Amino acid sequence: MKKILVVGAGGQGGPCASILARDEEISEIRLGDINFELAQSVAAKINNPKVLPLKLNAGAKEEVIKASQGMDTIINLTLIDFNDTILAAALAGNTHYVDTACDYSYLRQMVDGTPLKFNTEFHEIGKTALMGCGATPGMSNVLIRYVCDQMDEVEKIYLRLGSAAFDEPEDIVGPWDPGWSPEIALLDFAEKPMIFEAGCYKAVPIFSRHENYRFPEPFGTMLLASHSHEEPYTLPYYIGKGIKEVDFKYPADLLAGAFVKMGFADDREIEVKGVKIVPREVLMQLVPRPANEFLNETEATIDKSGDFGWIMEISVDGTNEGRSYSHCLTETTILDRQARLHLYRTFGTSHIGVALPAVIGAKMCMAGDADVGVTSSECLDPTLFFKRMAGMGVPVEFEETITRPTRIQ
Repeated sequence: MKKILVVGAGGQGGPCASILARDEEISEIRLGDINFELAQSVAAKINNPKVLPLKLNAGAKEEVIKASQGMDTIINLTLIDFNDTILAAALAGNTHYVDTACDYSYLRQMVDGTPLKFNTEFHEIGKTALMGCGATPGMSNVLIRYVCDQMDEVEKIYLRLGSAAFDEPEDIVGPWDPGWSPEIALLDFAEKPMIFEAGCYKAVPIFSRHENYRFPEPFGTMLLASHSHEEPYTLPYYIGKGIKEVDFKYPADLLAGAFVKMGFADDREIEVKGVKIVPREVLMQLVPRPANEFLNETEATIDKSGDFGWIMEISVDGTNEGRSYSHCLTETTILDRQARLHLYRTFGTSHIGVALPAVIGAKMCMAGDADVGVTSSECLDPTLFFKRMAGMGVPVEFEETITRPTRIQ
């Protein structure tokens, strides 16, 4: 029986703890948050004695070490600002570590070619620090690894993401809601995207290299643009195989772009009518909080909600046994009311897209099915990952097309 500390009781911490509480292999889940009342509310919603709420400052290393005593893994689902502190606490406490989003200052070590911080130390204690094991990054990396495993050499990796709501909204104007941590989402839009081109890392302007990309129906054509994300950093670093190009594009959120251009992503104080404010803090105070989506979700709210979905298209060019291949993979998720009700009745939440891969990653670490040291989700064995997903009632389904040149003589 395993014990896990979940740091952060927000939009992903609640679903993660809810999934873990239903897992027979897990005997205790400590749910820590600086907002103790939130942790209590989430634990009350889950209503399982295995979930123990506690007040925890994720920025205080000693507090995290104390909270992790006796734990097998720390799942970090708070802001990326605290990744370094929680990594250091996991190392000091001799536990595995999993997160779902990476600090760009940490990723830039890959660009600079410097040794990864904490990697040697995690190797020495025989533990895994698994970065970026959510939806994207996470599931995206595992699927890309699945394709790359079928090639001897990899030349190009293209990743395109899309999402859509399929019901007409009652109100055509709503608040900005990225669907997950608004803090991290805004920083992703504000950070210069990194691409991997001609075998080198290269930063490009935000919202640049845009294109009208046609996904299969019912998604259709969407405006995509370069977007700051983990995959272009980690895939060349960990997969290797001679990769020359990694390109990631994401729906161009024009409202988020306007916020960035107007300075709402800034954390510097400004003065307004004699009062000092931080623009980012003002915006974050006003946007919907993802924790409420978990706390307020019931079968009744699901029945009244609309259908939506997301899509991931992966295209990899490479060679196998000297022959050129193009391998295209499309994963589509449509969450209609029936699908969401099924998830809710199974896990106590329908919001599993990020939380479930994090749980799978943690279970693989604890089972010895992950490399030791600092790793990323493309380092996980795709076959084992897919089997664990299916074993928890969520089989991984996708369509793939493989093409290669044919010469008739």
